[in-house]
Amino acid sequence: MTKFDKSKLPSRHVTEGPARAPHRSYYYAMGMTEEEIHQPLVGVATCWNEAAPCNISLNRQAQAAKMGVKAASGTPREFTTITVTDGIAMGHEGMRSSLASREAIADTVELTMRGHCYDALVGLAGCDKSLPGMMMAMIRLNVPSVFVYGGSILPGRAPEGASVPAAYADRDLTVQDMFEAVGHQQNGTMTEAELEILERVACPSAGACGGQFTANTMACVSEAIGLGLLNSSGAPAPFESRDEYSKASGIAVMNLIEKNIRARDICTREAFENAARIVACTGGSTNAGLHLPAMAHEAGIDFFLEDVCDIFRDTPYFVDLKPGGQYVAKDLYEAGGVPVVLNELRRAGLLHEDCMTATGYSIGEELDKHTLKADGRVVYPVETPITKTGGVVGLKGNLAPEGAIVKVAGMAAQHQRFVGPARIFECEQDAFEAVQNRTYSEGDVFVIRNEGPAGGPGMREMLATTAALSGQGMGLKVALITDGRFSGATRGFCVGHVGPEAAHGGPIALLQQGDIITLDAVEGTLDVDISDEDMAARRTEWKGPRETIYASGALWKYADQVGEIYKGAVTHPGGKAEKHEYWDL
Repeated sequence: MTKFDKSKLPSRHVTEGPARAPHRSYYYAMGMTEEEIHQPLVGVATCWNEAAPCNISLNRQAQAAKMGVKAASGTPREFTTITVTDGIAMGHEGMRSSLASREAIADTVELTMRGHCYDALVGLAGCDKSLPGMMMAMIRLNVPSVFVYGGSILPGRAPEGASVPAAYADRDLTVQDMFEAVGHQQNGTMTEAELEILERVACPSAGACGGQFTANTMACVSEAIGLGLLNSSGAPAPFESRDEYSKASGIAVMNLIEKNIRARDICTREAFENAARIVACTGGSTNAGLHLPAMAHEAGIDFFLEDVCDIFRDTPYFVDLKPGGQYVAKDLYEAGGVPVVLNELRRAGLLHEDCMTATGYSIGEELDKHTLKADGRVVYPVETPITKTGGVVGLKGNLAPEGAIVKVAGMAAQHQRFVGPARIFECEQDAFEAVQNRTYSEGDVFVIRNEGPAGGPGMREMLATTAALSGQGMGLKVALITDGRFSGATRGFCVGHVGPEAAHGGPIALLQQGDIITLDAVEGTLDVDISDEDMAARRTEWKGPRETIYASGALWKYADQVGEIYKGAVTHPGGKAEKHEYWDL
């Protein structure tokens, strides 16, 4: 006799009653016992693959999560989905697959859960888009859910006495340093032999990129929003303690089934505000401005780019992490992790404490169990922050009526306003070639258009271009705007998510070479010195969106379905349009 009443659980459709004898015969074929068949069935989903270090340890952690489910009288059913790893996809056509993979992850997890009538979900993810994709599936299905991050990579370091430039010696290295090293090699300040030394040591273990790039940003979000157990995201991937958090997550999901606490009970409007706070105060990735609206969309909550940026604006930046700061995810973990950061936000009255979490207790109750204080090195006390406003800023103006976003963490105030002539590029490759060939001028505003979700298609990240600029020492001497995205590792005055995108006829499509553009992160504006009349005249002459080479397949389908950037670049109507809930079928 199971301790759970399955009469209202989805798995009753495949395990209960005489009509389900054929289904049960399949379960017996896999070695399941009668007791296991009649327990709740818990999907344990991972994005495991051999594409990159971000995902390589997820399989091991999934086994630990399954142990936790079993220990709490549940029956785990493991399955995998895809992931596209940005570090490998970066800088070439493969990057077009990245954002579209977020939707594919959410869709495939949903279809697997629905098709097999699983009652709950433990989801493990390691690289950028797989984190929001997995959490989107949890919110879409609205089942008891616990998210587990695969953990960050250990920092690298050049061997003592190795022949590398002084800037790379005797300090922690991340993949960001490798992208910037390409710029150094291109401008002659690093040899190819030195580059080869660094590439062998920069990424020494399993795990996702070590700075506060997109993966670690969304891992912090998983804790702040309540889907991940507190402190579960901090330990690096190789640490054995990751397995203990995975096991605890398996136990936790069974508790959620028992208490009938589902993903949308956790992911409320207030929880999304908590999530945006942690992005701001840690100087997190601009991609959070895309992923948080997409996650909220699954719950039918209007939480758009402007809402995210409003929270960024009045949140102090007080966690000193790369790329704008000095430290990596392992350092934050050793300083007490996300709970220390959330407690600092709580002390400043910037946290909704009553929000439910995956433990069945509120985030305030969970934080009461964590007594570590800000160390003043990695985590500053909230009353003496690095800067008084968040490390990520929203911009609006006649060049971005639907908004745009820029990371200013670590950027001095005098560099947060930039005025210069537009240097137009119709795609990322053209801009990268201009950087390689040094065919640009100090003071230029790079405009890379036709890289939005529909126009790219796929809204590519531009790390190769921005990192090469930084490597050439030009990161603060030029600015860059795009309807595409930037990596969480990008630094410099780089404005992404400009909306409407060029393919949808946004003002960025109408810019001409030499137009004077003003970017002001202090005032939150992005404008071009063109009158409304001249802009209207240009619109009548616009020949429409650039034709792409993607005329069929997944990217064509994505471009055809994707919506506005400020709403998260989503591909379906979302929670507001629902006519049923999966759990209630």
